[in-house]
Amino acid sequence: MTATISYAYAIARDSDGSLEKALSGLPGVAEAPVHLVRVEHSDDVVVAVSPVPERDFQEAALRAHLEDLDWLESVARAHHRVIEALAARTAVLPLRLATVYLDDERVRLMLRARHGTFAGRLSDLAAQVEWGVKIYVEAAAETERPAGPPADAGLSPGRAYLRQRRAQRHAREDAYRDAEQAAERVEAAARAYAVDRVQHRPQQGELARGPGENVINDAYLVPLQHAEDFRADAMQAAEGLPGARVEVTGPWAPYSFATLAEAEPLKRATP
Repeated sequence: MTATISYAYAIARDSDGSLEKALSGLPGVAEAPVHLVRVEHSDDVVVAVSPVPERDFQEAALRAHLEDLDWLESVARAHHRVIEALAARTAVLPLRLATVYLDDERVRLMLRARHGTFAGRLSDLAAQVEWGVKIYVEAAAETERPAGPPADAGLSPGRAYLRQRRAQRHAREDAYRDAEQAAERVEAAARAYAVDRVQHRPQQGELARGPGENVINDAYLVPLQHAEDFRADAMQAAEGLPGARVEVTGPWAPYSFATLAEAEPLKRATP
């Protein structure tokens, strides 16, 4: 028989007692069924958990798994699926990927110890969603390309090269100005609609999808009644600015605003 531990997805408010039914049939990590842990039967602050194989989440095994992109993607998809199912119905505090406890009783003890903090934060984030906004400098990749043959046959190769490099530098500077102006437009939309912002590090390498250089990677917390207005304004921020591209994602559960370090297990769940 495979030993299991408890994988915790998120803390949520179950005001009308409907979350168990909403999660019924939804597969969690390792395809396991998801259930709720609460301190008292009548309490509405709950933790969504499911059993996972202990061998996969012990410290050494977990380090190895984090290098396995297929395993990591499978866990991330299940983690996100459960949180989104909760967020569609109630206020949610997402927990970090691979937050595990020895068993449900340890989850209950954590919830009892920090119940007041969680309840307050759930109230703060009720009826609010997160939008992700990334801004890219579109011309950056092109300006890094090697210079081609001289465009003007009347110039010497040296002068033609210098002219081309100067044109590339100007194009790059123009693109950064466009991106800066797009960022100002997004900030104007944020002042009108958002209540909080988190600035993440711009993405590079494999994390940076699509063309261009990611220069802004922010998350905005927006009241639900203004969510579509903010998205529409952010989507239009790059209009007329050929050197900039704006990508808006969401609405998400408030991953960037949960600030739940206190929900981490006091000790990694190893037997």
